[in-house]
Amino acid sequence: MAESLECIDVKLSPAPDQRIPLMKSRRGRRRGDTWVVSVFVIIEIGVFIATMLVNDCWTNSHGDCVIQALGRFSFQPLPENPLLGPSQSKLDEMGALRRSLLTEHHQTWRLFTFPFLHAGLFHLLLNLCSVIYVGVRLEHDFGPIRIGIIYALSAFVGALVASLFLQNTPAVGASGALYGLLGTLLSELVWNWKFHTNKISAIASLVFVFVCNFILGFLPYVDNFASIGGFISGFLLGSVFLLSPQLQTVAPNKGDLVDYGVKSYIKFKLKQKLDRSVLRIVSLILFSLLYFSMESTSTVIAHGVHMLTVSLLQAGTAKTQKSLVRYYTSLLLSFPKLKIPNKRFTTKMNFLLPLRINNTMVSNAQLTMTCIGNGNFRVFPFTNISRARLNDLCNLIC
Repeated sequence: MAESLECIDVKLSPAPDQRIPLMKSRRGRRRGDTWVVSVFVIIEIGVFIATMLVNDCWTNSHGDCVIQALGRFSFQPLPENPLLGPSQSKLDEMGALRRSLLTEHHQTWRLFTFPFLHAGLFHLLLNLCSVIYVGVRLEHDFGPIRIGIIYALSAFVGALVASLFLQNTPAVGASGALYGLLGTLLSELVWNWKFHTNKISAIASLVFVFVCNFILGFLPYVDNFASIGGFISGFLLGSVFLLSPQLQTVAPNKGDLVDYGVKSYIKFKLKQKLDRSVLRIVSLILFSLLYFSMESTSTVIAHGVHMLTVSLLQAGTAKTQKSLVRYYTSLLLSFPKLKIPNKRFTTKMNFLLPLRINNTMVSNAQLTMTCIGNGNFRVFPFTNISRARLNDLCNLIC
């Protein structure tokens, strides 16, 4: 009598005891496994200390500083930097991004220093606390190498995106790397959705960190475009490096996987591996397109701005030239070699930069600056200041 074969229904799902609590470190890894995040945090703290050392508010601002007890490490006045940080000129000196410094001076090295700079103490604390909160847990789960690669690439792509939207103020983008980690966390959550237990709390934590840092990006010198670029990069790179759900086959009977059950199981596993490979390849292609498009677009825009300016100044009418000079005032003001104004200098600068440059009167004891654009003026009880500091004061009152 022939025996009938039963088709074994193979259900593939994570075992209850293998579900992963997202945003909570798993046991079994040593603390030393989080060395990459620790290294980046130490570097960024060191860079901020060096920035404040170079800034030397007590000397360069003649004691007009916040928390004067810190001496050389005291902060610029709040109207100048509400984040408790250095002046514009010192951010420029340490490697912040400005459009003119990329388009006119071709200082592309700033794309590499930009991600390590912070606008102030508030920016530093919020950014590093978020990096530690997200990065340490990701590094615990997926190892230092993959998270280190994602951190570095997200920071650099964020710098490329930021370079497309720069204005006449220094911009720093340490948040780009953080948003890369947030994008990675979101990617890991989306692709491995069935294998996490505390999805709601993880999403709430991600949204909270995202919103807090994004709001901070509306304050001076912090670049939100770097955050957007880093977030997109992190999501794509997370799809490449972190798509590794741990599946377990649960058979309903003790008959084991035979005949049709074995075939179904093997077919599913092959399809699963193929799907993961395809997703990784697609994500890698998208990331590569994002990277090279940002790099080429930044170069084209830099060259285009320069050629457009030169062409219009040479061939345009007087009205066109005047409009162009007014439009690019902010670009030109970011790099002139300013000196203590004399009559000839003031006349020349008033012709070139009618919107921003001010009338300046220097006496034996004080410096009076008046902004032509808005009529604001301010008297400073000192005259012995550097050219960079003079530009800072001009930006402050205008």
